[in-house]
Formats: sequence, structure tokens, C-alpha cells
Amino acid sequence: MPKMSSDTAVTCKRTTLHGLTMGTRWSATVDADNTMDLEALRQALATAAEQVDEQMSPWKPDSDLMRLNRAPVDTWVDLSADIVEVLECAFDIQRLSAGAFDPCVGELVDAWGFGAVRDTPDADAIRAARQPGAHAGSGSIELERPAGRARKRRSLQLDLCGIAKGYAVDRMVTVLQQHGVRHALAALDGELRAVGRQASGAPWAVALERPEVGLRAVQGVIELEDLAVATSGDYRRCLQVGDARLAHTMDARRRAPVNNTVASVTVLARTCMHADAWATALLVAGPDEGLAMAQRMRLDVLFLVRRAEGLVELGLGRLGRSASLSK
Repeated sequence: MPKMSSDTAVTCKRTTLHGLTMGTRWSATVDADNTMDLEALRQALATAAEQVDEQMSPWKPDSDLMRLNRAPVDTWVDLSADIVEVLECAFDIQRLSAGAFDPCVGELVDAWGFGAVRDTPDADAIRAARQPGAHAGSGSIELERPAGRARKRRSLQLDLCGIAKGYAVDRMVTVLQQHGVRHALAALDGELRAVGRQASGAPWAVALERPEVGLRAVQGVIELEDLAVATSGDYRRCLQVGDARLAHTMDARRRAPVNNTVASVTVLARTCMHADAWATALLVAGPDEGLAMAQRMRLDVLFLVRRAEGLVELGLGRLGRSASLSK
């Protein structure tokens, strides 16, 4: 039986708040009593999500990210505490994933037609991005978190699309908690994080999407309580170039879009920022390296891998075969 608080269940009313940001929608499903100022909460959530976009968008020329990208090498750039925190996490996961997650892929993203510069691959730009020494490795950015600043040690273009949405969800959860919300589910695109359980005592049920292009179907359901979940896949945002379908996630090690048998990777973590970044890293790493990496890092993951017989589930931890992934 789920945990049940009759007083809470009776006094709480379910409300879904939502808005637009980062080219998609954010939402918060909230079980709150009638004393909650829902309009003030909605505005605070919208502000939190928009602030992350203003800081980390590769599309907005005045974002903190783009100011850092434009800055000359060895020039300190003052940044918000938020983006410094995200950069620290991004480079930490880059190191732990042996480069499978890489925030220095902005030039690649643009060259292959997924950025703000162009919407189709450019052969000359791809060749330039593939030149020996073109890729910026670890140690390319120096961060000073107490001072709130960073500087590039070599020319590079940062892209935080593999982690920023997860961080935005974490910021939304902070807002919910500051407003005294104890039962909520915050979401932005494929990233979600639960605050407690539902007021009824049941965990939050989150649908895992079946990774097929043009199809909206459920693969299974994951139950959340004070946990975040993120999914990365090759099926949602892609470009068709001739007979080839190019996924938007970049493999910095190959200097090309990810190309392996993984259809999607779902990760559970305490923060959505970590779930988001690790889902990206494991998608890039592929089924063999990715599973070994997830096991080494003790991650809760579910790979959906394309095999001749169809989609195969490969899970670890709470998303392993013994996990409560209901279908």
C-alpha cells in the first residue's frame, strides 16, 4: 500500500502550471492546499526557467554562454553563479565519462546544422571542425567559482544543451520548495524531478517514451519520489540528409553525430542536472562502453538498444530487471 495522509489528500488540490522556455514547455504538477498563491508560484517558476535560458542559451547572443564564447582567449568573463556551477558539473562529467559528455561541442553542433548558425550540415565547416587539434579538450576552461568568472585557455565554442534543461528543472524544484510545496512533479521536455510523493501517498508515475521517430507511444512507466529522471535519444531531434538520419547529439570523440545502436538512455539521479548530463554521455558512449561506465559510476540506467529482434532493454540499479518499470 502507498503511504497515505488523509488530511493532506483531502486539503490538497491538483494544479498544473506551465509555460514556454528553451524552445519547449516547462510544467509543474502541484498538489497544494487552497492557501497557496498559485499565480505567484507560476511566475516564480517561469522566472527560474527563463533565467537559465538567458544564461545558457546558444541561441541568444547576450546570454552568459555566448559572451564567454565570443570572449578572446585568456580573457576573464564575469558569469552568474548558476552557469559556473553548471560548467563545473559539465567538465567533471566530461572527465568521468572519458569525453563521452563534452560541453566543448558548439562548433560541431553548428557545423552539422543543429545550432544557431545553420540548419543543414556544411561540408567545409565539418572539415574544419575535424582538423587535428581543432577540438578543445580538458583544461580548456579555467573557472573561479568564488569570483564568478571563467576564461578560455584556447579558442572554443561551448554548448550546454546536454545539461542546461536538467539544471532548469532543478531550479524549478528549488522554487517549489521555497514556496512550501511538498508534492510536485517538475518537467522540462524529457527531464523531470519529483518533490516528495503525490498528496495521496502514491509515487509520481512518469511515462518512458518508446524511441521511434514520429511515434508517441509508451515503453513503460517509472515511479519517482524525490528523484530526477532524464532521457536522451536519437529519435526526437534529427536531420534527414539523403538516406542518412543524423541525430542532434554530438560525439566529440568522433567529431560527428552519435552513431550507435542505442535508441535511448534513461538515468535516475538526485538532481536533474546530473541525470541529464549522464543520459547524454551514455547515449554517446554506446551500449558496451556505456553499460560499463554506468556500472563503474553506480548509476541507475535503462538503455533501449536496437537489435535485429527489436528493442532490447538493458538496465542497471533501480532500472535493472528487478526494478519497478511497469508496462
